Amino acid sequence: MSNKLSKDAYGGVAGKNYVPYVSSGSKSGGNVVVLIIGIILAALFAASTAYSGMKSGLTVAAGIPGSIIGSGFIAAFAKKKGILAKNLVQGMASGGESVASGVIFVLPAVLLIGSKVTFIEGFGVGAAGVLFGLGIASLVYNYLIVEEHGKLMYPESMAISETLVASEGAGESMKFMGIGFGIGGIITVITSAFMNLVNNVISYVNETFYKWKLEVEVNPMLLGIGFIVGMEVSVTMFAGSILSNFGIMPLIGYFAGLGKDGANVWNNPDVAINAMQVKHIAGSYVKYIGAGMMLSGGLIGAIKLIPTIISSIKETLNAKSSNNGKNSSFAVIVLLAGIVLGFVAGFIASNGNVTMAILASILSLFLSLLFVIVSGRLTGTIGTSNLPVSGMTIASIVIVTSLFVAMGWKNPESNKSLLLFGTFIVTAISVAGGYSQSQKVTFVIGGDKNEMDKYFAIAGVLGVAVVVGTILLLSNQLQMTGDNVPFALPQANLMSTLTAGIMSGKLPWVMIIVGVVMGIVLFLLNLPIMAVAIGFYLPISTTTIILIGALVRLFVEKTSKSDKEKEAKVSNGISLSSGLVAGASILGLIGIIFQVTGLVTGSGPSGFAATNGMAYVILVVLVIATIIPILRTKVKDAE
Repeated sequence: MSNKLSKDAYGGVAGKNYVPYVSSGSKSGGNVVVLIIGIILAALFAASTAYSGMKSGLTVAAGIPGSIIGSGFIAAFAKKKGILAKNLVQGMASGGESVASGVIFVLPAVLLIGSKVTFIEGFGVGAAGVLFGLGIASLVYNYLIVEEHGKLMYPESMAISETLVASEGAGESMKFMGIGFGIGGIITVITSAFMNLVNNVISYVNETFYKWKLEVEVNPMLLGIGFIVGMEVSVTMFAGSILSNFGIMPLIGYFAGLGKDGANVWNNPDVAINAMQVKHIAGSYVKYIGAGMMLSGGLIGAIKLIPTIISSIKETLNAKSSNNGKNSSFAVIVLLAGIVLGFVAGFIASNGNVTMAILASILSLFLSLLFVIVSGRLTGTIGTSNLPVSGMTIASIVIVTSLFVAMGWKNPESNKSLLLFGTFIVTAISVAGGYSQSQKVTFVIGGDKNEMDKYFAIAGVLGVAVVVGTILLLSNQLQMTGDNVPFALPQANLMSTLTAGIMSGKLPWVMIIVGVVMGIVLFLLNLPIMAVAIGFYLPISTTTIILIGALVRLFVEKTSKSDKEKEAKVSNGISLSSGLVAGASILGLIGIIFQVTGLVTGSGPSGFAATNGMAYVILVVLVIATIIPILRTKVKDAE
């Protein structure tokens, strides 16, 4: 068997005639050992993605790192199962990550509006979303994966497939992931998460005539994300931060300084308008302009999806007749379970309001049905990393909020219920993308669809438990307000701002509308609204270190002497960066557990260790430790 996919894997033949990589013998790759490995990776990527996503607003797809790590574990503990086992493991890793990528968009918003969420509530709506999203995506499998073979390219699925068949590269990739995990873990331990021995934030704030702020959080996780997403996304986000911190903030500060005594900040009566500091301007004004930008980006993105929604539904209905009803009984059972659990979770979320439970559940199921099909199709076009989950979720939330307002459900408890229904929707959308991506890999490699259905479902439900548990563990930190909050939560903050503001009638519409107008201007200029908006909203300390990570990648690319050398170095750099993200997020989460349980206490850094100078030292060490292993990549690795 060769270690390269055939050209037919990329199209040129009808899906029903495609001969997969494994074309003979058993299609099963699973056993107890494989399941255990998959469960471990699903939990690992769910926790890691939840932590890093809530901090940076960005998530990293788990397919490729999951396939690399899974290959190593399968080679060590289940070698006889080979590539089919590796495929199941990468699918389970994607299942855990895709759940986290969805849940963190909405569920933390319940905490941000001042309510509490129980594990049962969060798990109920999340698990229902997983089962419903998987069930619907499975029913349209024949259309999305088989009939559209070669038309829907599934770029990330093909990259994962190539990674799986190129088994000799797994050892090299594993080595670089291990290096990254070590670097990320060590720096995280000595900074905030465990010992809190040194300062890792470079900070410059000007409170005089021209108010501005420039900060860099020396965080290996964020640097790794920057390397992975590259210059285009990183620069776009940083541009948003420049606009907010050096454009809008000084402008508001200038006019505020002209204000008369007696006028106070609209949502903070203890602070006079003419005495606002940078943190007040950012939290009470700039934040809401950013929310308006994200809102416009989401709605414009959703409107642009209308043709895709219509064509997807039409083509799916047309394709159904050629499917001959060949859907697995497991997929049908999963779908029915998702519908039933969706209604049960809806009744729990509605606190006894039967009308709300029925109407909101039906609307949520309908919206999920539409966007799950769109999610699966878009994954085939742009991959899960670029999936416009934000846009589809914002559009859904606006529609469900309209129902709640029309029915007069406007109190804080109703707002909580609304956000729980939103969690169901976003989970279904996100899971559908991850599922479709994993099933395309299964189709190309030659695995069993029904087996992937089962393993992915297990990973998804487990992922919900891990993510909800992580959110509850971090609840105190997620609810922090003011300057330098530990978790930015840009999407969840938007959801809480939007729903709570509309229901209470206290939304600062002028600032929201200004943000919407700015988003429309970006759209007319053909610029990426959501990327700029997230950068505008995130602390500049986050976007600067992400940009530094992208600059490290640019340096690696520019110093490569050939295309093959550049390809090899970037590939190893992405593996190392995936290790940075995993190491920093997992060790950071463990550190918080130690803090909560009282196993670790500290008074914080002092002296030079508490200064900008110390943070600069950590930054230099991080950059050098990241670059040197990548530059040592040998040219023969690319040959």
